[in-house]
Amino acid sequence: MDTASRTDPIITPQAMRLVTELQQRFNPRRLELLAARRKRQAAIDAGAMPDFLPDTAAIRGADWRIAPVPADLQDRRVEITGPVERKMMINALNSAALAFMADCEDSCAPTWDNIVQGQQNLKDAVDRTISHVDPVSQKHYRLNDRIATLIVRPRGWHLVEKHVCIDGQPVSASLFDFGVYLANNHESLARHGTGPYFYLPKLESHLEARLWNDVFVAAQDHLGMPQGTIKATVLIETILAAFEMDEILFELREHSAGLNCGRWDYIFSFIKKFRNRPDFVLPDRSAVTMDRHFLKSYVDLLIRTCHRRGAHAMGGMAAQIPVKNDPAANEAAMARVRADKLREARAGHDGTWIAHPGLAAVALEAFATVMTGPNQLQVSREDVVVTAADLLRVPDGPITDEGLRHNIRVGLQYL
Repeated sequence: MDTASRTDPIITPQAMRLVTELQQRFNPRRLELLAARRKRQAAIDAGAMPDFLPDTAAIRGADWRIAPVPADLQDRRVEITGPVERKMMINALNSAALAFMADCEDSCAPTWDNIVQGQQNLKDAVDRTISHVDPVSQKHYRLNDRIATLIVRPRGWHLVEKHVCIDGQPVSASLFDFGVYLANNHESLARHGTGPYFYLPKLESHLEARLWNDVFVAAQDHLGMPQGTIKATVLIETILAAFEMDEILFELREHSAGLNCGRWDYIFSFIKKFRNRPDFVLPDRSAVTMDRHFLKSYVDLLIRTCHRRGAHAMGGMAAQIPVKNDPAANEAAMARVRADKLREARAGHDGTWIAHPGLAAVALEAFATVMTGPNQLQVSREDVVVTAADLLRVPDGPITDEGLRHNIRVGLQYL
């Protein structure tokens, strides 16, 4: 094993033993699934369109439910997300949100220093010892007595951690992030009355969910943990996964904590999957709102599927953040957040995402106007009937020069 972790204490021998076992057992399947993604893309490029799978119709039609989730995952009305950066983690855990998704994926630049420090920050947060002193203001940050439930998002199946090689190959970034966190923290999590909870990103099929489930079973065996201790929420953020939501829940049924509408990546996936189809060009992004038919269908199907299976159906991210020193602009931003969260609550979602602690009160208030309990699992949405045509209906709207320029500006600002 050739690894940069030898000089990083947080990458412990115990953690690397688990990561090594997982990599050796499951990386061949990971590579096969990535090859299947490429084959599926080629078929779409050739004109084959996604549909609900005939081979799994029995799973969709059968009456089954996921295993019960722990008490600290029952109420997820507002979840805050953010990178595994020390100060931001403390602020998120101390916020009014009920859960915090600590992100090793989209919001974390995967430099080795960031990955290692992120794992250290996660361990300190689990141990309740995390603190930070601002070098400029000298303000001291530490955890409150009550903190949000911690959920960790590892990187997706398509990524590798090039700084760690096993058998001469870079390790799967998913297995590395997951394995190091679980090995380092499963005992401390149990002592604090919680558990190893995860968000799983970028899945494109139920077979990829099956791989995660097999990884969970193997990791729990390796560490002597009771089976079913790990719980995972899957982000439905690809168009192909939207056709396999029942199957994804079924594969993870002993470890499932629900599904989440990853709306922004879902829109990106729609664009990317059909990039060679001139009839699948979306209008200006200002016209691609959650009330458009293809997005509303995706949301409604997710809620109906989850609640039929006893699983939480989580809403998406509020893109806005509070605006400092401009009360009018701030109120306009808060009004958009409030309207978006009310839409989610009225649709039947059990909770939602925010990216800033200042939005927690607005989101909680919106859900409180609709919900009387910790979730809406009783909202069956049996009125929902969604077909492949519904999920694939391209919204109409203008495609303008200014819209293109706006997209370019957004991309540059992100970089």
